[in-house]
Amino acid sequence: MFIFFRAITYATLFIGVLLIYLPARLLSWSGIARPAAMAGPQFAGSVAAGLGAVLALWCIFTFARVGRGTPAPFDPPRRLVIQGPYRFVRNPMYMGAGLALAGASLFYESEFLLAYAAAFLFAAHLFVGWYEEPALRRGFGAEYEAYCHRVRRWRPGL
Repeated sequence: MFIFFRAITYATLFIGVLLIYLPARLLSWSGIARPAAMAGPQFAGSVAAGLGAVLALWCIFTFARVGRGTPAPFDPPRRLVIQGPYRFVRNPMYMGAGLALAGASLFYESEFLLAYAAAFLFAAHLFVGWYEEPALRRGFGAEYEAYCHRVRRWRPGL
């Protein structure tokens, strides 16, 4: 049960800061307000943002249930997580967060948020290559190598 509490805490920090607080500050700084009416971009953006958030949460809870840890670097999983969305792509949480941010940029029709989403995904790519994958190779060895050969880093395979 404590694992799920840690996962919820991580989710709150991850989603709260990167997907809500920082985009809200960016919108405020750029003077963009919530659209007065719901039109096509707002509906499409809401769907994309919702799907991205659900994917990110699915990843977080999969880490707690299967990996017995969290996606946070300071509380990594004890077991390699290759179930749930990780069967299709190695970094679905970042993809979910990127989709949520892209959906928000569509909802607000904000180029600033789209640039933020792109910067987030670029930073995630660098983090994955420089820290995450080397740490997983050290921690899980041949099991992780085999997983890397079966599942792509960014493009889902079905």
